[in-house]
Amino acid sequence: MCGRFDQNDIARRYVAAFGWADAVYDSAARPTFNAAPGTYRPVLHLVDGKLHVDDLHWGYRASWAADKLPVSVNARLEKLTNNYWGRLLKNGRAVVPASGWYEWTGAKGKRQPWHIHRKDREPLFMLALADFRPLRDDNPENKAESGFVLVTADAEGGMVDVHDRRPVVLNAADAATWLDPDLPREQAEMLARQMALGPEAFEWHRVSTEVNYAGRDGEHLVVPLPDDDATDEDKA
Repeated sequence: MCGRFDQNDIARRYVAAFGWADAVYDSAARPTFNAAPGTYRPVLHLVDGKLHVDDLHWGYRASWAADKLPVSVNARLEKLTNNYWGRLLKNGRAVVPASGWYEWTGAKGKRQPWHIHRKDREPLFMLALADFRPLRDDNPENKAESGFVLVTADAEGGMVDVHDRRPVVLNAADAATWLDPDLPREQAEMLARQMALGPEAFEWHRVSTEVNYAGRDGEHLVVPLPDDDATDEDKA
């Protein structure tokens, strides 16, 4: 899964890396090295052919499921066409730009965070599903009704050593296709399966356990730990 990500650049630079000359910016979120579920983060989506950047709540639960299901922060790629996610796959495709994401290894109480990023250090375009409808006036506190989730898939290659799931990341051109509302949802799901960047596109390193605490921030969170801080298990 993906429980934190690094979105440390401003939205305009992510849009430039996406390859679009312009966008409508309705985002006031500040860059962060430690984006956590429950916060509002910039996401990209298309409205009448125009790229929009909006701040959405990270976490989604359908209004009818308030007393039935927990809030989700990820959606499994293999379940995107089911009844729960199918509507968002058709009408709520989005992209979350980022510089990296975090995963954890180790036993409970001794969890070691890892920062995962592209080898070329280019931005990531993580696939997401979102409900862009405004919150109902009769239930303004249920932020998850108008939230987003990241799409995840099984990890491959060496990435399995860090975690068994990963966000689905596409290059900019394929991510733009994912956003196209004219793309049928079955083809969107196939695009995510076939064009996701593989483990060879990424690298990762251990970082400070300060990442474990929501609200901690700063560039120091992504600095690699020196080798002499590695555990015996890491060195094996």
